[in-house]
Amino acid sequence: MRLIDRRAPENIVPASDEHESLKAALHQFVIDRIEDDKIIYDDNQRKLEEAITSYMRQYCRIYEVNLGREQFLALEKQLLDEIVGYGPLQDLLEDPTINDILINGPRSIYVERSGVLEKANIRFLDNRHVLRVIRRMISPLGRRIDESSPIVDGRLEDGSRINAIVPPLALDGPCLSIRKFRKDPLRAEELIASGSLTQEALDYLTDKVVRKTNLLISGATGSGKTTLLNILSQYIPKTERVVTIEDAAELQLRSGHVVRLETRPANNEGVGQISATELVKNSLRMRPDRIIVGESRGGEVLDMLQAMNTGHSGSMSTVHANSAKDALTRLEMMVGVSGFKGSAELIMKMIGSALDMIVHIGRRADGKRRVIQISELQVIKGEVSLKDIFSYDDDRNILVRVDTLNEPPAFLETPTLGQRGPLE
Repeated sequence: MRLIDRRAPENIVPASDEHESLKAALHQFVIDRIEDDKIIYDDNQRKLEEAITSYMRQYCRIYEVNLGREQFLALEKQLLDEIVGYGPLQDLLEDPTINDILINGPRSIYVERSGVLEKANIRFLDNRHVLRVIRRMISPLGRRIDESSPIVDGRLEDGSRINAIVPPLALDGPCLSIRKFRKDPLRAEELIASGSLTQEALDYLTDKVVRKTNLLISGATGSGKTTLLNILSQYIPKTERVVTIEDAAELQLRSGHVVRLETRPANNEGVGQISATELVKNSLRMRPDRIIVGESRGGEVLDMLQAMNTGHSGSMSTVHANSAKDALTRLEMMVGVSGFKGSAELIMKMIGSALDMIVHIGRRADGKRRVIQISELQVIKGEVSLKDIFSYDDDRNILVRVDTLNEPPAFLETPTLGQRGPLE
């Protein structure tokens, strides 16, 4: 078997079937030699690189394979990634311009850059290759994935979130979604420079954070809710004790007194789960000044609202919703299914008493994330209403402050549970 010496740009070998077959054969050869020689490398990557180089040359001599220097180096790096890293994904994980990596089977890999999805010029050998990389990612988490346990959530050492689903649930092969973790937190200046937020709106929000306003950030998946929450949390005074509760730890608070808590899924035997609801209840015994819940999605909403009403002002969270009005509907629904026995009117009264402000962020058609709406909650004659303070002007493509002097405020009445139609 011979590989033609093609010089690819940037030292990248084209992912041809011949190249992939050679890489698979080299990989098996190197692994077999490492096991036969019973050499322990003790995480010494330099020593492992030298061994891989030696075994590759040995393979080329035995099977008379001619490789150019660029091809040899590219294959050497790919084999090293296969053995100690995450295979074809290693370069994508190291690329700071990529936000999301989406694997839909061995030959369909997409990445997101600046809010736009594009197909990556890489592929796996087969379904078993994808599954092997997934298992390598989740093995430090003490999790497993197979036909009996085909779904897994977790995060990598750098904080990146991963979700994997495999056959029989995934019909086209193992699927993996990775939300990458930014090593250096996004700064408020970058948010303003990108047009996601204006300086006036940022000043308004930061003042509310300092004044201990209870704040909820709403938006769709990938709209930037956690990013905005992370930025606003930087303005919490360093003298305050903050407890954060997340499914996968992403917040990077620079405050000096932070306690970070993370939920725990059930183990392989189905026991040991620690939910966000339990962590919120426990956090109340930890003498917090503020509680930050990374994402409200279930019964923890009731405990969160009660905490806001019992001396933990300045608490914050995020919720999936299509608008600020929908965020109220989602809160009402989650409280209703949490086991709370009160009426719909009582639920809305509790929400109106606990929550002060909703910030809605969304992704526009060009893929860019923008703060769309900043609204204050008001209770008028027992009814909870939203008063827009800032609203996105599509004509000027900017977030503008609503002129409350020249026109009466527009109140968005939220229907009660009994009046609402089917949820969208």
